[in-house]
Parts: sequence; structure tokens; C-alpha cells
Amino acid sequence: MTERQPLLLQSEATGSEERQPPRPDVRSSPENILVNVQSDDSYGTGSNESLEKSTYNPSLHRTLEHPTSNFDTLVHLLKGNIGTGILAMPDAFKNAGLYVGLFGTLLMGAICTHCMHMLVKCSHELCRRLQQPSLSFSEVAFCSFETGPSGLRRYSHVARRMITTFLFITQMGFCCVYFVFVAFNIKEVVDHYFPHNYISVKVYLTLILLPMIPLNLVRNLKYLTPVSLAAAVLTILGLAFSFFYILQDLPATNTVKPVATWAQLPLYFGTAIYAFEGIGVILPLENNMKRPEDFGGSTGVLNTGMTIVACLYTTVGFFGYLKYGENVKGSITLNLPPDQFISQMVRIAMAVAIFLSYTLQFYVPVNIVEPFVRNQCEEQRTKELASTALRVTLVVFTFLLAVCIPNLGPIISLVGAVSSSALALIAPPIIEIITFYPIGLGKYNWVLWKDIAILLFGLCGFFFGTYASLDQILNPGIN
Repeated sequence: MTERQPLLLQSEATGSEERQPPRPDVRSSPENILVNVQSDDSYGTGSNESLEKSTYNPSLHRTLEHPTSNFDTLVHLLKGNIGTGILAMPDAFKNAGLYVGLFGTLLMGAICTHCMHMLVKCSHELCRRLQQPSLSFSEVAFCSFETGPSGLRRYSHVARRMITTFLFITQMGFCCVYFVFVAFNIKEVVDHYFPHNYISVKVYLTLILLPMIPLNLVRNLKYLTPVSLAAAVLTILGLAFSFFYILQDLPATNTVKPVATWAQLPLYFGTAIYAFEGIGVILPLENNMKRPEDFGGSTGVLNTGMTIVACLYTTVGFFGYLKYGENVKGSITLNLPPDQFISQMVRIAMAVAIFLSYTLQFYVPVNIVEPFVRNQCEEQRTKELASTALRVTLVVFTFLLAVCIPNLGPIISLVGAVSSSALALIAPPIIEIITFYPIGLGKYNWVLWKDIAILLFGLCGFFFGTYASLDQILNPGIN
């Protein structure tokens, strides 16, 4: 998910395990464009009229307040996938080698895109089966188990909780990365102009916490629209100037490693999957399109957007690592020449952009936990105080995580290996197997074998990436 445009997430996970009729969610994104919509039908009202089910078209039963065009959806898809991960791609290439990183990133992009198609396909099948206009990620997981093999139906609520939990972990991880990113970039600028006044990065983290708390007490999303716009403009400017510096005086390709060691590859996996994990926005985007039939297909919005994303990530990673070699840092902005005023402005611009984006990322974990906390209180005043305390607690929690792990590269890899791989590579094949098990998995069960291969790939990345990231965090001096 977002830095994957987190405002697209539904708040269906509120701790209640009863299946209730889903209703339209009219909460808007900062741009007031995307709205998740559900019907008033319940999941359990299965009809015995198979013909009616087979001809049911979910997109024809959606009531959209602000439907998005193909171009709007493409822009949101790009925004949902391009964040701090793109700045960490040169560091990912360092852990893979120039050519392994080149082809590995393209392959990772292809696999992640295919998993996104899988999720959309399963959503369509389950919508037709249950005659629902649309489903969210966690609802797809729930319904796949609920309508799958009878022995697995008891785990439907567990599946929904697992997806919601990993979404929560992912967004909290993003918030932690944002704290570290902002602190390191500001520290680089201050250290350059005041070299004799050394200040620990933990001091910068504390200074960032002070304005971060009141900023995240804002609950009305419409007030975040200027914040989102400012962050987007600063991000575009920062990336443009970073490209300018990266492409200056490039050395020969034989000056860097073509292939890294096996021990470093898990770190590459974690960082790369962190960058590509935009699967959380896929269903909300497709659900809110004016012409959802244009989302899939070989030349559809999804393939077009992800091709652009994969090319951008590969380009930044390839040339960033080629430019700075083994000296590349966790964010490419930290490698920009310190003696040039423009490069210092780039650091400040990206730091401010990520600082402002924190609030948008923070919306998801709050949206997941806040309903449960409010339900524990009876009076309205107590509910408001509990919500405020929750927001302050979660901000401070991400701050404490950043203080404990003030190392940008390993923490990005850890977040990617733990939560991003679970959502992008592990959950989709499981959901597809269970969804289509009752009606067949293709000739010779090729869908089953394909999904098992992707699942094993994701599990390997999950365990080995997590181990390597934790090892680097606990032993930072060992490469």
C-alpha cells in the first residue's frame, strides 16, 4: 500500500467478526477522487440461479460518486507505487550486483504485476459468485476462504485478519522509514554547513517528533489535500534533480560488481519488494474506474503503469549504483554532492515531501485500530480522548522504532521482506488457489503449479530477507 496512497484502504477491519451488509464508503482520498463502494447485499445470500450468477457483471452494479478516468487511475497507480523505495534502489543494486539487479528488478516487477492481475481476477470471480459490485483486499481473502473448500471455511476470518494485520505492519513500517529518511537528510545538510557541531541523528528524530504529533491529530481528510499536493510537487522536483546528478560523468560498467554474493541477495529482495509493493491500492483503483474493463489486458492501465514504475526503478537503481558504486547509501539523496547548493535543496525538498507524506501513510493504521478503540468507550467525549491518545501513541511508537533502528537501508529491507512480500507475493497465489479450486485450476493444474512457485519465491524472500535484514540491523559493522 502506499506509500501506496493509503487513503484508498477501507476500514472494514474493526474487530467485528460478524458478516454484515457492506455499505458505501463515501470517505474520499486527499484529491477527493477515489471512493470504495459496496452494495447492500450480504455475502451469504448465494442464489441457486447459476445463470444469473454467470451473467452478473460487478462493474454494472457500482454506484460511484467520483468515477475516475483511465488517465486519473494511471496517475494514482504511479503515485501509489513511487515513494521512498525508488530512492533506495541503488542500494538494492549494491546488494545484487549491476546485472543481477538489472534483470532481477524487471523480473520482480513482472511477478508483482502478475500478482496484481491475480488479485483483480479473484475479486471479479468472487463478486460474480456472491453478486457483489466490489470487494476490498481483505474481503477478497475472506470470501475466497468462505466460498472455497469446506475444510478451509473456518479460517475465513483468520484470512481477513492476516491481510489487515500485514497492511497495518506495512504502513507502520513506512512511517518508521519516513522518520529515519527525514532525519538523515536534514542531518546531512546541517553537518555540511556546521561541521564542527556534531548532533546525533536521534536528536533530529526527536525534533521531527514535536511537529509530527499535532500534524497527525488532523482527522478531516479534506484538510490534507494541500499537504498531499505539496508533497507530490516536492517529490517530482527532488527526483528530477537527483536524476540530473546521477547521470553526470558516469564511470564504466566494469567499475562495479556485476554480481553480488549470495548473502547479500536477501537484502536486495527486501528493498526491491518494498519498492514494488503497491498491491494495496489495486482493487480500490479498479473498483472506482469509469471503465474498469480498461484496467486489465496487455495494454491496460495496470500493465502500462507498472511498466513505467519498473523502468523508473531499474533506471534509478542501475545508474545510481553505477555512479556511486559501493559507496551508495540507503537513499540516493544522501550521495548527492554536499558542496552544491542545489543538491542541498534537493535533500531538504525530499525531506519535507516525506515529512508531509507521513500523515497520509499514518491514516491506514489509525483507520484500522481506531474503531476498535472507540468501541471500548461509551461517552462521546471519552471516545474523542481515546482517539487522540491512540494517534499520539502510534506516532510515538514509530518514533521509538526509528530511534532503535536508525539505519535506513536495513529497515527498508526489513519492512519489504516482512510485510510487503506477504501482501504482494504470498497472499495472491494462496487466494487464487482457494478461489478457483472449486471450478478448476487449468489443464494439468498449471495454475496450481504456477502459484506454488510464486508462493515459494515469496516465502524464501520473507524468511531469508527478514533474517538478513535483522542481521544487518543487529550487526551494522558487518557487510
